[in-house]
Amino acid sequence: MKSQLQDPLGVTSSWNNSINLCQWTGVTCGHRHQRVIGLDLRHQSIGGFLSPFVGNLSFLRSINLANNSFRAEIPHEVGNLFRLQNLTLTNNYFSGKIPTNLSRCSNLVKFEASNNKLAGESPAEIGNLLKFQLLNIAENHLRGQLPASIGNLSALQEINVNGNRLGGRIPSTRSHVRNLISFNVGLNQFSGMFPPINNISSLEYIFIHRNIYHGSLPLDIGVNLPNLRFFIISGNNLTGSLQDSLSNATNLQKLDINRNLFSGKVSINFGGLQNLSWLNLGKNNLGTRTANDLDFITLLTNCTKLEVLVLDSNRFGAVLPFSLANLSTTMTGIAFGNNQISGFIPDGIANLVNLNALGVEFNQLAVTILKSLQMLFLHENVLQGTIPSFLGNLTMLTQRLLEVNDLLGNIPPSIGNCKNLILLTTRKNKPSGTMPRQLPRIITLSVLLNLSDNLLSGHFPAEVGKLKNLVSLDISSNMFSGEIPTTLGCTSLEYLCMQDNSFTGSIPSTLSSLKSITELDLSRNNLSGHIPQYLENLSFLSFLNLSYNHFESKSLFVWPFVDEIKGI
Repeated sequence: MKSQLQDPLGVTSSWNNSINLCQWTGVTCGHRHQRVIGLDLRHQSIGGFLSPFVGNLSFLRSINLANNSFRAEIPHEVGNLFRLQNLTLTNNYFSGKIPTNLSRCSNLVKFEASNNKLAGESPAEIGNLLKFQLLNIAENHLRGQLPASIGNLSALQEINVNGNRLGGRIPSTRSHVRNLISFNVGLNQFSGMFPPINNISSLEYIFIHRNIYHGSLPLDIGVNLPNLRFFIISGNNLTGSLQDSLSNATNLQKLDINRNLFSGKVSINFGGLQNLSWLNLGKNNLGTRTANDLDFITLLTNCTKLEVLVLDSNRFGAVLPFSLANLSTTMTGIAFGNNQISGFIPDGIANLVNLNALGVEFNQLAVTILKSLQMLFLHENVLQGTIPSFLGNLTMLTQRLLEVNDLLGNIPPSIGNCKNLILLTTRKNKPSGTMPRQLPRIITLSVLLNLSDNLLSGHFPAEVGKLKNLVSLDISSNMFSGEIPTTLGCTSLEYLCMQDNSFTGSIPSTLSSLKSITELDLSRNNLSGHIPQYLENLSFLSFLNLSYNHFESKSLFVWPFVDEIKGI
């Protein structure tokens, strides 16, 4: 066996005739006969092949090779190990099919081979393993259907086939599988109605996310599954209402129905689900656009462990209830964007001291904001008035979206206090005045700075040169004047949009340092002088627009990289 292993750490250096077999690293022997009963080489960076000679170790009860780099097929000789109880091959590179004669290991309790490269179909013979409790073959390349013989595994407690290419319908397990605790078939291509597991009262964890299930949930699902803790059914085509009977699943911790077609009123009595920490109802058709659509939020105030509430992209109407401010202080994220919710976000939401993400975009809301926020999404609402100076107090913010509102006045200089910002957009508002010099001093800005379609004027501050890591800068459709700052040599820039302003002078030579630039738009300004020759050397440039300016002569350059040129 040793000759077929690659052992960079020298773990098997003790495997030689000068040392008793039972003292070899990773080897365990029985007390009575001194025969090898355990082989444990997990987390040892070992590669190579598992030798067929492993089948000669007839007293083996446990093999654990997890988190190594074993490759090739699982040897069929493993089927000779009739005493084997535990076979763990997780996180390796085993390929080929699961050996059919694994079914000869009649004492096998656990088979874990997740995150390998196993292919083919799951062998029907696996249904002969009547002591089988755990099957984990997630994250492989298995195809076909699950064999109907799985329904014979009366001792089965956990099945995990997540992240394969399995399809068809789940075989019925009602008659024999009565001890199942965890059922994970997510990230496959299973289809049909909700799988036939509704009567297995022992179930605590159900994951059927990202398959092709359709139809409605069983009416009595919460009554039949009283021990349910995780119910993850997102990314299917499930329809109908969210069954009231889930109110009976009082142990529920995570409920995720995101990206389905559920509709109607949410009538679950969340008041009894005191262990609930994660509730994701997003991207469905829930709600009736009536005044009591959000009454269930009041019931959620009893969920003292709740951390995440997602209601986005539904049909919720109504006014946001003031009980939102009474949610648990454990809340870290709230999202109810893209609905038809109106009113005010209650001032008391400031009591949610751990809230770091708030998404209310595409609604009709006015807002009060929290100091602990890291992400603030307020775009596409009806926010009016000036941009409040207290935004500068939100020093933990990393992302801020205020676009498409009706905000007026100056951008407050206090925004410079937000030293963690990586993204800021105020697009399509009405802020006026000059751009505060404190804004481009936020050197963490790296993803996007979008101030387009506003009423900003004056000179664009030279401090913009400090944004060395900025990828996208859009200040188009404002009233900026003066020359383009010579400091604008932000070497990470890929998108620079300055069109539709009143910039004058020539294109500065420092733009030659924009080696990553792909789109450059300086059109509709009052620029003059010559078009610089260095532009043709910007090898990533694919879009260039210099039209509607006052350049002295047309370019005779060759543009080998640019796909679209305007104004030259």
